[in-house]
Amino acid sequence: MHTWIAGALSALTLFSGAAALAASPYDKAVVQGDHVIADFAFKSGETLPALKLRYRTLGQPKRDATGRVTNAVLVLHGTGGSGAQFLSPQFAEELYGPGQPLDITRYYVILPDGIGHGGSSKPSDGLKSKFPHYDYDDMVEAQRRLLVEGLKVDRLRLLMGTSMGCMHGFIWGETHPDFAQAVMPMACLTGPIAGVNRTWRKAAMDSIRSDPAWKDGDYAQQPALGLRGALNLLIVMGAAPQYWQAQFPTRDAADANYAARFAADFPTRDANDLLYQIDASRTYDPSKGLEAITAPVTWVNSTDDLINPPDLGLAEPAAKRLKAGKFVLIQATPDTRGHGTHTWAKFWKRDLVDLLARSERP
Repeated sequence: MHTWIAGALSALTLFSGAAALAASPYDKAVVQGDHVIADFAFKSGETLPALKLRYRTLGQPKRDATGRVTNAVLVLHGTGGSGAQFLSPQFAEELYGPGQPLDITRYYVILPDGIGHGGSSKPSDGLKSKFPHYDYDDMVEAQRRLLVEGLKVDRLRLLMGTSMGCMHGFIWGETHPDFAQAVMPMACLTGPIAGVNRTWRKAAMDSIRSDPAWKDGDYAQQPALGLRGALNLLIVMGAAPQYWQAQFPTRDAADANYAARFAADFPTRDANDLLYQIDASRTYDPSKGLEAITAPVTWVNSTDDLINPPDLGLAEPAAKRLKAGKFVLIQATPDTRGHGTHTWAKFWKRDLVDLLARSERP
């Protein structure tokens, strides 16, 4: 096998996190479960008789004298991903081991699958396009109820989130300002989804809807052409320009990288699930309430993020409105991973250590 083909196959880091995941040394330490919420009411007015939320945990909860859990860490995934992506070596092996920032002998790490994702309730379970049209507020409320009702956690030592999970972090901070002791959102902005970010999302959704095989969501077989178009947009927007140029410096190498990424990801997708996942961002806009976030925040973006490009100049003024906020902009190198830098902990692990230290309570 040519070395550049091997590189493409070993470098599958799609921003969605939906590709098949390699075995993790922490797989055996994971406790997996489902929490079911009866008659869950969505903002749209729709309801679901039983909303299932899949979750994974690492470590054990520790309680104070009043019985409250004191060491819970919630980590929220991106669009199309699942909590399982945080068992990947580039994340888990940097954070969960003895003496590492989220040492699971000290912390109770919770990795949920959001509504519409992973093992949680989603359109492809059977309702297809009759599934309730959830948004990020619904997803955050379901996460809260998983914690409080399912896991008996009413306080977080830390809330982390990547991409969509980053946006959820800002919603959490505004709607439940006393719930998390510290917040670390990574790879997002705090304004409405607009400009290029909205355009690629709209194009991906239209690609699915315009395929005659979609049949208004009531298809028996995947609308392959529409799904291919949507996935192509995700691959391009999740690209890491410097890293890809260094790893795939010829036409053939770049073609092999694309082919490997597409082949690994396409079979995992369902068109309705993906459409709903992308559409859930439609109401996101925490920009008016940033001052409500009182917990210490370390917000991390990267300069090679094509979805949240730094030259828009939106993050720095927003960060100044956070009462205890710190904004970190990771500079691109041939080793950073574009939007996906959020899951490579080596680039921001020191910032996590700093956040835990400055949010420590006497």
